[in-house]
Amino acid sequence: MDLKCTREGEKCYGNREFSLLFDISGRLIKGGEISTILNSVLELTCRSLVGQSSFLSILNRDKKKIYIEVATGLSDSQKARGKYKIGEGVIGRVVEYKKPVIIREITKSKLFLNRTKKDFQLDGKESSFICVPVFDELKVVGTLSLTRMFDENYNYDDDVRLLSIVGSMIIQYVKTRQEESEEIARLKQTNEELRNSLGKSFKPKNIVGNSSAMQDVYNLVKMVSRTNSSVLIRGESGIGKELFADSIHYSSPRKNKPFIKVNCSALPDSLIESELFGHEKGAFTGADMLRKGRFELADGGTIFLDEIGDLPASTQVKLLRVIQERQFERLGGTKTISVDVRIVSATNRNLEEAIQNGTFREDLFYRINVFPIFIPSLRQRRNDIPSLVDHFIEKFNKENGTKIIRITTSAINMLMVYSWPGNIRELENAIERACILTTDNVVHSYNLPPTLQTADSSKTTSPGGLIAVVEKVERQLIIETLTTTKGNITQAAKDLMVTERMLGIRVKKYNIESWRYKV
Repeated sequence: MDLKCTREGEKCYGNREFSLLFDISGRLIKGGEISTILNSVLELTCRSLVGQSSFLSILNRDKKKIYIEVATGLSDSQKARGKYKIGEGVIGRVVEYKKPVIIREITKSKLFLNRTKKDFQLDGKESSFICVPVFDELKVVGTLSLTRMFDENYNYDDDVRLLSIVGSMIIQYVKTRQEESEEIARLKQTNEELRNSLGKSFKPKNIVGNSSAMQDVYNLVKMVSRTNSSVLIRGESGIGKELFADSIHYSSPRKNKPFIKVNCSALPDSLIESELFGHEKGAFTGADMLRKGRFELADGGTIFLDEIGDLPASTQVKLLRVIQERQFERLGGTKTISVDVRIVSATNRNLEEAIQNGTFREDLFYRINVFPIFIPSLRQRRNDIPSLVDHFIEKFNKENGTKIIRITTSAINMLMVYSWPGNIRELENAIERACILTTDNVVHSYNLPPTLQTADSSKTTSPGGLIAVVEKVERQLIIETLTTTKGNITQAAKDLMVTERMLGIRVKKYNIESWRYKV
């Protein structure tokens, strides 16, 4: 973007503008208490524009009044007096007509009410007042104001444009934070409602999570637990399939009988048959005594075959017979052994695809897939993340003798937006690491693993110096404007106060596809 200097004797206004907007973006991304962040933004703006004071006013639509929400250069008592009706004074007029107002000399204006009772004259010199509307979409939600020393040669239109951009950035940040707070409040209310209804609904004691997706799974577990049907638990790795197998067994009539677990992927092909069906003495080298297999040990109870998709083809054939007839022979033996065993299986593999590839028997699939249960991944049940985090913190406090008190909002936000390819197992590892690293009994965002870190939380800076930073901000401004104008290049050029040709050059330079923003 061609930058034209509008202030004699000062650095190019465009460069100063981009630097300010970049600093403000950094403050907003960093997060923290809303009032602290907004105060910091106003201080940056005031300092950059050589202002005396700046304040953000918010419109309360219910009461139809405007209040000063955050201010720099005003005392608390002065800020408290800053209350206006719609249409009253400069601020009320800006809200009513949705247009900026410039008061070049405050003492000569009847419109400027000075409700704050601040002395805007410094050493007898006159001050100016600039007030712009702040929009949320097309609705005015408040104003952003700045006072500065009067200068008859000063171009106030530049400040109006910059304050409008800053106001838009501020209101989007406030809106996002309010939505996050409201979402957390809704989650708390939902969790409370679920806790209150637990007496009426089924929830496994060994599983954490109250999301609607999990409630559907709990209902399936409840229904199948009282039967003897074979169950196939499906889902991604790390979602806790073994916990659901535990719940099925210990909620069933077989809960006082053996519950035997077998990880099919952890056993070598040469030993898996011996592990499942046992072997006679002398059946193979090293078999110096009779050994009962897992099916025989599970007689009367439940056997859990984890990662059943990894079974070799030869074992699949024998397993099919056990499921069909509940009979088998030990390795190296001739005696047929009958067992009463319920089979619960689990896999993270696509068994239908394995059948097509010839690596899994279709008849075995239909035998174990009598009652399938699909467990949602963690990214499909993000509402459960806060309760899972609390559970893991409590767990590690007991195991390690620590006293972790809480986890910060910024850390929770990072956990909520991460994709979690490793699911709950990955979350548990992340929390355990954070609990070890914390030094003040609080889990902060910087205690989380590097895979979760953002550029801001890890305190990394953008490489390339000022030009690279300015180009990034310029590209972002163009994208935001094209989004607002729905891809209209002509209107975007007007909003950015450049020619269509200049904007076209930048759009081509940054490989921006303006047609994507058209509706």
